[in-house]
Amino acid sequence: MNKSIKVAVIIPCFKVAKHISLVLSKIGPEVDLIYLVDDACPQNSATFGANNFLDPRVRVIKHSKNRGVGAAVMSGYKQALLDKATILIKLDGDGQMDPSYIPSLIYPILTGTADYTKGNRFFFLGDIGEMPNIRIFGNAVLSFFTKISSGYWNVFDPTNGYTAIHSCVAKRIPFDKVSQRYFFETDILFRLNTLKAVVVDVPIPSIYADEVSNLKVSKVAWEFFFKNITNMMKRIFYNYYLRDMSPASFELPLGLFLFIFGLCYGSYSWIESSKAAHITPPWHSYDFCIATHHRHTVNFIFFGI
Repeated sequence: MNKSIKVAVIIPCFKVAKHISLVLSKIGPEVDLIYLVDDACPQNSATFGANNFLDPRVRVIKHSKNRGVGAAVMSGYKQALLDKATILIKLDGDGQMDPSYIPSLIYPILTGTADYTKGNRFFFLGDIGEMPNIRIFGNAVLSFFTKISSGYWNVFDPTNGYTAIHSCVAKRIPFDKVSQRYFFETDILFRLNTLKAVVVDVPIPSIYADEVSNLKVSKVAWEFFFKNITNMMKRIFYNYYLRDMSPASFELPLGLFLFIFGLCYGSYSWIESSKAAHITPPWHSYDFCIATHHRHTVNFIFFGI
């Protein structure tokens, strides 16, 4: 590791007192700073971890009230930038993320092939079988909507919080506008796209044991859906109309208009046919006879709606 490179790890702490000491013990010497952000945790997880793992790299940041995991990470980002950190890593304190993969996570950034890296638990098929089915389904759905909202079609597993970012890019993120709770990981991707940042997935398995997730899918499903749609509209406006214009700037509204017109016209035709008890065939065939010198007939069938 180049001595001029300073690596900082940010760990949001909320009800992770049971796992935080073990997580800290696994962080290698490649890390220079460790920020434990206590998001008004009733267990005082950050202080507990710092007291049980005496390490000069550890610093505690406290929130007077619970603001959410996104706000906790942004607090860590701000302090790490003030301390001149080069690479900022977000690591959970519940033991699901193996700190031994930190070198793999920061390597693309060190080599200049990425501005932001994130873990991908779906890369190895063997690891997928260890995941709860509800998480596999939920991540697949969220990944689809995240691709639409962020514009990063090459990334998957958007809720994976094991991430690393170069300080030059982190400085340009409007921390106060980033979603403060569980949507922040997806929101970060949207904002990175507006900065034209390069995002790379890194295969990193997750560890599932006795940890309890604070994320309740039933409570955030609609929130994620509407925020993804909002971010998609913002991204399209920023990239295709405000900052630049291309053929896609005209093709998008035209294609949308034709799609809506076709959908409405097709629905209207179907309803009218149903009322008249008239069966509309899915296709019409028209026979065109072409005589050849052998007097054979060739039939062409044209399909139309």
